[in-house]
Amino acid sequence: MAIGGIQTGINSGLPIGELVTAMVNAEKAPKEAQLARLSSSTTVKLTGLGKLNTALGEFQTALKDLNSPALFEKRTATSSNTSALTATAGKTASAGSYQVEVKSLASASKVATQALDGNFKSGGSDEVLSVKLGDSGTAVDVKITAGSDLASIRDQLNSALKDKGVSVSTINDPATGKSRLVFSGNETGDGKDVIVSGSGDLAALSVDGRTKLDPADTQGAGYIVQATNAQFSIDGLVLSSPTNTVKGAIADVDFDLLATTESNKPLTLKVGEDNAGVKAGIKKFVEAYNKLINTTNDLTRVTKVGEDGTPLVGGLVGDSTVRNLVGGVRNELVNPVGGDGVRVLADLGITTQKDGTLKIEDTKLDAALKDNFDAVGSFFLGDTGLMKRLDGQVTAYSQTGGILSQRMSALQSTDADIKKQTEDLKVRVDSMQKRLLAQFNAMDSLVGQLNGTSSQLQNTLSNLPGVVRKNS
Repeated sequence: MAIGGIQTGINSGLPIGELVTAMVNAEKAPKEAQLARLSSSTTVKLTGLGKLNTALGEFQTALKDLNSPALFEKRTATSSNTSALTATAGKTASAGSYQVEVKSLASASKVATQALDGNFKSGGSDEVLSVKLGDSGTAVDVKITAGSDLASIRDQLNSALKDKGVSVSTINDPATGKSRLVFSGNETGDGKDVIVSGSGDLAALSVDGRTKLDPADTQGAGYIVQATNAQFSIDGLVLSSPTNTVKGAIADVDFDLLATTESNKPLTLKVGEDNAGVKAGIKKFVEAYNKLINTTNDLTRVTKVGEDGTPLVGGLVGDSTVRNLVGGVRNELVNPVGGDGVRVLADLGITTQKDGTLKIEDTKLDAALKDNFDAVGSFFLGDTGLMKRLDGQVTAYSQTGGILSQRMSALQSTDADIKKQTEDLKVRVDSMQKRLLAQFNAMDSLVGQLNGTSSQLQNTLSNLPGVVRKNS
């Protein structure tokens, strides 16, 4: 037979292998088919519930994002000329439009010492350079090592002035061989001029940041750039700021001055609600809802395919869980809420299509956000808002230990039981196969013994006196 390596019984001539295989298959086929059908059904349902749970999770995330007061409190500040001004607005900023003209930017002080010969060196060890920003600034006294050249003086100053708001560099004139020290402040605004005073030989490096450097004087000291405030106007009102980052000129609006505008050609700064951000949140909600509906449609659809119209059945066809979930969500969508202006989704240009998904009419939504922004917020937000009510409908299904979780756990248990029954069936079939082989082999051996006995008996009888043998 095939299983034991013997095709046919030696003594009986019976096809033992085929007989055992047929008997084993007849025993296991019904149970095997039943388990296969149950396994397939369980897997399909488990996969379907997994897809539904994923879509439901994305839907709840969109509900949470849109049910955020911060989203509706956010304000935007939009500049018509972002190369000259950019701005941000806080939640208490009042909506409005402003004409802003940037006349000059705030600047930091940059001063140059007089030009000195390349062989200049400091004198005695008690010589000091004092550096400060403005008359009211705190002076930093830097003791310079005796005999230091300009490069060494520069390095000593930079070491001492580190984190003090001033840096020092050297500028050399190739034509004359003379050099200057250039002091650069990092603080803008009126009165932040760099002032340097020296003692002894270092007095030659003194410079007053309030004195302008004469371009015609190639030797003198003075400022290259004077520290000044930014000058700008809002709706014709002239204002100034010590920095190019302006705070408080417009309540809860900050803006950065980046460049000057053309004379008498102000830019427009608009402050208002974050319509674009809210619209993006609404679109995300609609997309997540449509994905949920498309998922449930796919899972409950029966489609005829092929020439014979064989039905292709979704994994959760006729499932009451899906039906109850979708029904509860749709009921909330059409349930009016709120006051004047926005009571249902249709007031926002959001309507239901034939397949149950939602469609947005952008023009109507934009108009609602522009004209009824607060009403839109009231419609979506709060304990009675649409987002909270929709979340209440789906939480029972999606939460840990909820309806979907319980059903998936039950199906996983069923799947585990199917696998155990399959293993048990295999053990039982193997045992049956061994038993049948043993029985058939014993029968074949018995047939062999009976054949041997028959031959012996025939030989004995044929040798008895008076027995006539037939010629073969």
